[in-house]
Amino acid sequence: MSGTSYTKNVHWYPGHMVKARRQIEEKIKLVDIVYEILDARIPYSSQNPVIKKIVGRRNRIVLLNKTDLADPRVTKLWLDEFEKQGLTAIAIDALSSQTKEKILAKSKEILAEKFAKEKAKGLRPRPIRAMIMGVPNAGKSTLINTLAKRKAAQAANKPGVTKAQQWIKVASELELLDTPGILWPKFENPHVGLSLALTGAIRDSILPTDDVVIHGLKYTMEHYRTLLFERYHIKDEQVDEENQVVSVLTAIGENRKFLISGGEVDYDRVYETLIKEIRDMKIGRLSFETPQLIEEIEANEDVK
Repeated sequence: MSGTSYTKNVHWYPGHMVKARRQIEEKIKLVDIVYEILDARIPYSSQNPVIKKIVGRRNRIVLLNKTDLADPRVTKLWLDEFEKQGLTAIAIDALSSQTKEKILAKSKEILAEKFAKEKAKGLRPRPIRAMIMGVPNAGKSTLINTLAKRKAAQAANKPGVTKAQQWIKVASELELLDTPGILWPKFENPHVGLSLALTGAIRDSILPTDDVVIHGLKYTMEHYRTLLFERYHIKDEQVDEENQVVSVLTAIGENRKFLISGGEVDYDRVYETLIKEIRDMKIGRLSFETPQLIEEIEANEDVK
């Protein structure tokens, strides 16, 4: 275990993301509203500041996706927080059949005045034109397929699947412009980069695996200790309070029989298992940041 070798500024900006940003800036003028899809487990870390700049003052709905994986109590806190910020936000599960109605209803509410003006000018009724944006692996393609009720976009549980923009017709009421997931040039906040890595928004090779696991484990131990201990059958006497992280990793390895020659724990298998089971909801419905935590992180950055 290397501890926390994670450096502050991790640069990550593949060429196709530069191209995607340019295309988005060109096409956004064609749409009535932007759907910004976030991972409900990490709403702050998955909210791309580049997208915020591109969208500007245009109509926007924040979609907190993957709520089936997130802690519902924390999701409610984030919905309240976005409301305080003056943003329209709704919690969704991209696979749910009710999602289309929720998004359409809120879109019609926001665009009612605009469409009324068009009608007054004698323009014919038309579908809502929307652009959907978000970081990789936030669930954009899955959401589009649910809205269109067909496989209109390629979906996979890994980042970087959508590589080009495409218009997708959703019945007669909505036309969607899909976009590739885009990240920003660098992660200046360690929490953001590690959280994106933990939930699979960036490739596993970008950051050291042990740093990502330790980041997730520390938060889980603090906020979901009972769920964690139940999943891996950890007893309190196995945990050294002065060195909790290492002792918990060791307990998981010993309890799961992840051992190498000499009876030593195979920590690589422990890391692999923890990341997979966090992502697969084997431990439970986990969220990895709250509005209060983000306030504390930003306050510390201001001090520096």
